[in-house]
Amino acid sequence: MTEVLKVDPLYPELDKIKKAANVIKAGGTVVFPTETVYGLGANALDPEAVKKIFIAKNRPMDNPLIVHISNIDQLYEVAKDIPKKIINLVNIVWPGPLTFVLKKTEKVPKETTGGLETVAVRMPAHPVALALINESGVPIAAPSANLATKPSPTRVEHVIDDIYGKVDVILDSGETFFGVESTVINVTVDPPVLLRPGPFSVEELERLFGKVVVPEQAKGTAEFDVALAPGMKYKHYAPTKRLLVVENRSVLRGVINELQKRSCRIALLCASEVCKQFRGEKIEIIELGSENNLYEISRNLFDSFRKLDKSNVDIGVIHSISEKGIGLAIMNRTRKASGFSSIYNIEDVWKYVGNKTQ
Repeated sequence: MTEVLKVDPLYPELDKIKKAANVIKAGGTVVFPTETVYGLGANALDPEAVKKIFIAKNRPMDNPLIVHISNIDQLYEVAKDIPKKIINLVNIVWPGPLTFVLKKTEKVPKETTGGLETVAVRMPAHPVALALINESGVPIAAPSANLATKPSPTRVEHVIDDIYGKVDVILDSGETFFGVESTVINVTVDPPVLLRPGPFSVEELERLFGKVVVPEQAKGTAEFDVALAPGMKYKHYAPTKRLLVVENRSVLRGVINELQKRSCRIALLCASEVCKQFRGEKIEIIELGSENNLYEISRNLFDSFRKLDKSNVDIGVIHSISEKGIGLAIMNRTRKASGFSSIYNIEDVWKYVGNKTQ
C-alpha cells in the first residue's frame, strides 16, 4: 500500500523526510516534488531499486533517468572527467532546473543510464527534494512520477491517478512551480547541445556557453535516435485523446470550423487572450494562462492535457505560442504530446481527422 505524507514545501518536517529516506535506503521508491514536476525516486546506485522505477512507470529500460544530487561531492560520485567550466558553472546554476549530461563513473549502474556511458545530473531547487536526498545519503534517480507516455505530474492528484499502489511513499507538497521538466544539455561535446528545453532558457544557456546547438529535436519537431536523457525518445507528455497543434494561429478559427463540420466535439486549449474570442461558442474552453506570463502557461500545461482527457470531447486543439524563454519548452512538450500533429493550413486537418475523429 502506498503511503501519502503531506510535507511542508518550504520547511519539510524532519520525521516525514526521515521516513521517506529510510525507504530509499532500503531499496524502495519515493515520489517527491521538485521545482519542475514530481519525480519518482530510488537509490541511483542500486540497480534493483532503479528497476522498480521502470516497472512502476511501465517505462522502456533504454530510456535513461536523471540523477538528483544535493551536494557537489555527489556530483563527483556519479560523474567523471567533468570539464572545469562545468565545475565553475554548477556553483552558479545549482540548485536549479538545469541538467548536465556528463561521463558516468563506474558506480552508476547501466540501469540508471539506459546502458549509456553518460549520466544526466542535476541538483533540484526544492527544499523537500534536497532534504530527501540529504537524509537518504545517496544520489536519487528520478524521472517524472507518471505512467510512461502520460503528461508529467505537477500535482499529487496526478501522481495518485497514475501510480498509486505501485510506489512505497508519496510526498505531497502541493503544486510544483515550473510545471515542465528541467532543461537538459549535453556538455560532453563542444559546443554543447540542447537535448531538452526547460525552464532554464536557451538565451540563458547562451550567456553561459556562448554557442549552444539547438537541434530540431529540441524544438519538438522530430525524435532523437538515441536517448541521452529523458524526453528525447518515445511518446511523451501525451493525453489519450487526439491533440492538434495549430502552428499558424491565423487559421485557428478555420480549423475549429472545419472540425465542427466533421461533427467533432472540441476542447480548445488556449491562452487567456485567445480564449476570449471563443467563449459562448459550442466548444469546451481549457484556459492555459496569459501569454504575458509564459510561466503560468507552463505551470498549467500538463494539467490541461489531463483535463482534456477527462472532458466529454472528441479532440483537443491547442495553438502555438512564442518560443522565447520557457516558451520553447512549452512548444516542445506540446508538439510531442500531439504526436507531431501540427497544422499550418486548414487543409492539414484532413491529415489527422476524417469525417469524424475516432
